[in-house]
Amino acid sequence: MTRSAERPSKVCASCGRRFEWRAKWERNWDEVRYCSDGCRRRGIRPVDEQLTRSILDLLADRAAGATICPSEAARAVGGEDWRDLMEPARRAARRLVDAGEVEITQRGSVVDPSTAKGPIRIRRAR
Repeated sequence: MTRSAERPSKVCASCGRRFEWRAKWERNWDEVRYCSDGCRRRGIRPVDEQLTRSILDLLADRAAGATICPSEAARAVGGEDWRDLMEPARRAARRLVDAGEVEITQRGSVVDPSTAKGPIRIRRAR
């Protein structure tokens, strides 16, 4: 087993990416919720909650197994300024993966949301 496989990990409450234990967190690992200072400052904003609801609503309106693009949720929430919400929509999708509600796919295959780069699709968890 590698050293990194032995380290505990968590999912960031803000961005939804998996992060590993670090020595600087030794005393308070149980209280650590965020992977970085940026995520801690950002936290979960009201728009993040709107995007989460939008993803779930869009998927509820689709057939089981159908997918959506994060841009659909961004457009539903942001209107004309939807492009600024693309990364927040991806973060919302990653948090939903951690909650077991959705899966993130690329080219039809489920991928790790922490490492996925490029276009993604979101579908209900099977």
